[in-house]
Amino acid sequence: MYNLLYLVHRLPYPPNKGDKITYFHILKHLSTRYNVYLGCFIDDSNDRQYVPVVKKYCAGMCVVQLNPLYRKVMSLQGLLTNDALSLPYYNSKKLQDWVDSLIKAGDIDGVFILSGAMAQFVSAHLDSIPRSLLDLEDVDSDKWQLYAKDHKWPLNWIFLRESKKLLEYERRMASLFDVTLFVSEEEAKLFKAMVSEVAHKIRYRVQGVDGKYFDPKLKFENPYEEGSRVLVFTGAMDYWPNEDAVAWFTKQVMPKISCAVPMARFYIVGMNPGRKVRNLAKDSSVIVTGGVIDVRPYLAHAIAAALPLRVARGIQNKILEAMAMEIPVLATPEAVFGIEPCPGFSPLIADTADELADKAIRLLTGKKQETISSRPCVLEKYNWDDNLQLLDELLDEDLSDTQTPIHKS
Repeated sequence: MYNLLYLVHRLPYPPNKGDKITYFHILKHLSTRYNVYLGCFIDDSNDRQYVPVVKKYCAGMCVVQLNPLYRKVMSLQGLLTNDALSLPYYNSKKLQDWVDSLIKAGDIDGVFILSGAMAQFVSAHLDSIPRSLLDLEDVDSDKWQLYAKDHKWPLNWIFLRESKKLLEYERRMASLFDVTLFVSEEEAKLFKAMVSEVAHKIRYRVQGVDGKYFDPKLKFENPYEEGSRVLVFTGAMDYWPNEDAVAWFTKQVMPKISCAVPMARFYIVGMNPGRKVRNLAKDSSVIVTGGVIDVRPYLAHAIAAALPLRVARGIQNKILEAMAMEIPVLATPEAVFGIEPCPGFSPLIADTADELADKAIRLLTGKKQETISSRPCVLEKYNWDDNLQLLDELLDEDLSDTQTPIHKS
């Protein structure tokens, strides 16, 4: 068992939002094969209580408290250094010193970096590390370009600049690391097209879902008012694409639904809703719960999961969870991006407000579907244990064979 440095930008516990779900499942998997040295940030003071939980999986650990407001100010240094703003946002002398000391002491045999900004802590050391993996998950540079389309000046200028600078950074990091991973074949293909000179180093993995936890056979108390016909959105509400999705759905889709189905309700279930999201509850058909202990009751008793994302990359955990719970899915094309076809499961997909409303009305006025055949398919294709074996193959692969494709794309 060799020593592996694992850097992520957020404490991988509790697994209550997309990135932390991924980080935690990967940490659990890696800890069964390697001595894991974890470096990460805490951006929510409530998460500090979970450090002892995470420490059980680690041979060593460095956790840095991060003040988001202060970091946003510090990120402006990127304008002076001609860097992406994401890099100074996550810069840390404490974490850098810890990484430097581990590597210089010869205690690290391999590195696995999950989140592009964390690569800055090891980029100067890669020549001395036998094996290096960078997991970018999504093509972040392209995502910032999409953000720019929905914002006005000066934000659109900042977002376009971030897209350009991040692509320069991603290209440089991909050339330095032995392998660069993405969360789906589509994301890998996109990056290969953008950075063709490193195409031979690009791989993709597949996201997972905890099928034992998200199991429709378990019994959950109904959290909804009697007689309501519920569409539910689950996800962290301090993430702009989620905020944009629920605001657009409330304003553009729900009025038509409410006219046809007076008892229709749109539940927005997720932590840290800002004022914009909370104000959506002024509409009596919209309920904003904030963070909840368990999202499963909200999925189990909903008519359908509504996923009206207009900006999305990679594979959405929220759709995998809905599929595992065997409930219908009403979604935009962006929300199902990267999801492989599943025989017998057909999400209702529409890219305009009227089409979404029409399909939602048909769902809400019909009988609740009792048989959705998505679960066997999602458990087969999106099984964490099976899918994460790819990491073992890549970490253990001989350096002379780095160009052998693991997943062809």
